[in-house]
Amino acid sequence: MSNTNQQLPLQGTGGRPPRIIISGGGTGGHIFPAIAIANALKNIDPNTEILFVGANGRMEMEKVPAAGYKIIGLDIQGIQRNSVWKNVMFPVKLINSVRRALNIIRDFKPDAAVGVGGYASGPLLYAASLKNVPYLIQEQNSYAGITNKWLGKNARKICVAFDNMDRFFPAEKIIKTGNPIRRDAVNIAGKHMQALELFKLSAFKKTVLITGGSLGARTLNNSIAAGLDKLIAADVQVIWQTGKFYYKQIIEKLGEEYHPDIKIREFLTRMDLAYAAADIIISRAGAGTIAELCMIKKPVILVPSPNVAEDHQTKNALALVQEDAAAFLADRDAEAKLVDRALELLNDRELQKKLGNNIGKMAMPSADETIARELLKIINNN
Repeated sequence: MSNTNQQLPLQGTGGRPPRIIISGGGTGGHIFPAIAIANALKNIDPNTEILFVGANGRMEMEKVPAAGYKIIGLDIQGIQRNSVWKNVMFPVKLINSVRRALNIIRDFKPDAAVGVGGYASGPLLYAASLKNVPYLIQEQNSYAGITNKWLGKNARKICVAFDNMDRFFPAEKIIKTGNPIRRDAVNIAGKHMQALELFKLSAFKKTVLITGGSLGARTLNNSIAAGLDKLIAADVQVIWQTGKFYYKQIIEKLGEEYHPDIKIREFLTRMDLAYAAADIIISRAGAGTIAELCMIKKPVILVPSPNVAEDHQTKNALALVQEDAAAFLADRDAEAKLVDRALELLNDRELQKKLGNNIGKMAMPSADETIARELLKIINNN
């Protein structure tokens, strides 16, 4: 396992600025790191040409242009584990996506590619290998998926966020970089009072932040809804991000102004202030979220989603638990136990301190720049 942060001469084929394709997406956990890598490349050399390749109909087709980058969509989907019929067209879409990716590579003529995970990443990196375009894999999770394990055989470098990844990839290709983060989201220093003002919270009460990501998490929402009376009785304030899939039904049931201490939000546009306001955080265990939580350095209860490939969120969470860096609760137990566990943690100052200190030790704040420099190094050595 190697590490790097050296300065590199910046040039692509024929001495022109580097051209790089960044592929993947599907969720904020893939998209935000991808944009962070692009921003780091632009910071190193503003002339770098970057093209994103995503999946049609997915979040990246909106978020990437909003960040100022061009994106092309592939008509690709993942394997649907709960429906055989939805998978009938998968082989056709996969073949067509590889063909489309080959055309994109022919037209854009990239010097290198990077895959961050998500539906589009596989076809694009496979096409890159057919065209002899060097590529890097950014493996976000502590347990590599089937596609990345297969693509790792021909990758020049594999950037990881957890130890012991040589179980999945050739050890000589691995570099531990951490996962890129939204820097604006974790910049919380000196913002506590501003955060309390934004959310109209009291400085004399404890605050719990619940976040299930931009789409939301059914289990977390059901768990909080089931325990609202306990939270109110304990005089605890709550910032509750429901996600867009669940906000409407929760508001219809509880009302816009359910209780002055329960702040219900569909999406948190100022994640930095939500983090700054919180005494403890309840979250899913996506790799991107964990990378941010390590930077926040606050006590966390992780409730991994069971509805992900290879159950990788549980493995991500346990990687923190074994370092005494987070509390853990299985999804199946959350509705009955989550609020009680949160109240116990709020009343245990020593455990809060231990979890906050230990999760902070796992932070890797320069992941985006390290990955960007690895990409440029691959180009220069090609």
